[in-house]
Amino acid sequence: MLLRFLDRLEEWLVAFLMAAATLVIFVAVLHRYSSGLPIVQDVMLQINMGWAQELCIFMFIWMAKFGAAYGVRTGIHVGIDVLVNVVNESLRRKLIVFGLLAGALFTGLVAVFGTTFVWKLSGTEQVSADLEWPMWIIYLCIPLGSALMCFRFLQSTYMYITTGHLPRVDHGHVEGVDLENDPEIAAIEADKNIRMGGKS
Repeated sequence: MLLRFLDRLEEWLVAFLMAAATLVIFVAVLHRYSSGLPIVQDVMLQINMGWAQELCIFMFIWMAKFGAAYGVRTGIHVGIDVLVNVVNESLRRKLIVFGLLAGALFTGLVAVFGTTFVWKLSGTEQVSADLEWPMWIIYLCIPLGSALMCFRFLQSTYMYITTGHLPRVDHGHVEGVDLENDPEIAAIEADKNIRMGGKS
């Protein structure tokens, strides 16, 4: 139950940040180009949108940190597994576990050092240039995102040790489309097989 909630929270946070950043960028661009129009120029010049770029940068940083954790959970990170695939099964399992634990160690260290950095930064009065938000809140994504990523590496390690499977993404799969049980697709495939058989 808790893992399902964490999965949904991770997905919703990334989706919200992406949508919000897109909306802010759209409004800022609309504001910039409509400021030159004679009819609305006076109104638009009174609206300050100087903070939009900084806010979008912050949202994309947070999205990247939590998106990386989502990537570990779903197996969408790019990996070079040429060496891993040519060794025997026993060594392959050890290399995969080593790689996952190395990822957990690295992200765990980043989370620890990030927490120390944010803690020290919270004692200062540093604020962002345009929004004037406390910088420790902005940098909080480093320990939070890295800790979640570390947890996802450990989760993937446990899953691999117990089941022998790693999270993988099927890039040909479309959400909500079940090709195996779709009668129309089955009829098209059967028709194609008959035509291919007739030509040979």
